[in-house]
Amino acid sequence: MAIFLNENSKVIVQGMTGAEGTKHTRRMLASGTNIVGGVNPRKAGTKVEIGEKSLPVFASVADAMAETGADTTVVFVPPKFAKGAVVEAVDAGIGLCVVITEGIPVHDSVNFWAYAESKGNATRIIGPNCPGVISPGKSNAGIIPSDITKAGKIGLVSKSGTLTYQLMYELRDIGFSTCVGIGGDPVIGTTHIDCLKAFEEDPETEAIVMIGEIGGDAEERAAEYISKNVTKPVVGYIAGFTAPPGKTMGHAGAIISGSAGTADAKAKALGEAGVKVGKTPSQTAELMREVVKNL
Repeated sequence: MAIFLNENSKVIVQGMTGAEGTKHTRRMLASGTNIVGGVNPRKAGTKVEIGEKSLPVFASVADAMAETGADTTVVFVPPKFAKGAVVEAVDAGIGLCVVITEGIPVHDSVNFWAYAESKGNATRIIGPNCPGVISPGKSNAGIIPSDITKAGKIGLVSKSGTLTYQLMYELRDIGFSTCVGIGGDPVIGTTHIDCLKAFEEDPETEAIVMIGEIGGDAEERAAEYISKNVTKPVVGYIAGFTAPPGKTMGHAGAIISGSAGTADAKAKALGEAGVKVGKTPSQTAELMREVVKNL
């Protein structure tokens, strides 16, 4: 099985007619994603030809859903328009909104996150500033390479896109049910805990890899959740063991404040929750191999 995304998902792309949107629509199609159209109000009524596909462009997410039955949208809209795009998706009631765009102002992310919550969280937001979600062999919504792994029994949730790809590749012989890149911004939609809950409930996910990074307390909260609610084995990695305090490292959310948010503190919390934590991505992959041998 898979979480959030499967072979029956019908995907639209907000911003499909832009350079990035078109490029990644082509890649998603090549990996088997059922893309049924795009959204750009200025080009509504036209079509985008990609390979053998002729994809209609709609004026709004609501129009696209009405015409195609779409249940997932991937957002490639520039940062200053991204809030409007997500709010539009929430208003339409689409089930999953994957926000790839990076550089969205934090107050915009707070705004659309709160708006989705006010609407009962009918729309699951993944991101922003994330690589998306892939259920190998079924569907791929975002920019995650589809040819570096296969379907299998590991679930993966990660703040880092690059580390998502590395762990997918290193464990490619075992394979993954779903890989979710949740993004590294200070405010995101779907969290580690959301994914851990979904993987725990998925009968075909047998083990979980969780990748975090310095800054904030998301990993500590996830550790507490794991200790109380997750019965499946979890292997973890925290990016930033050598990061200096007080300096933002890569992701906007990756900043250590005093003793809070350090990799060591996060690794300690996870260890106390029964999570085996690797010091490097490769060591983390080896820890998962040992776990899988004993399943």
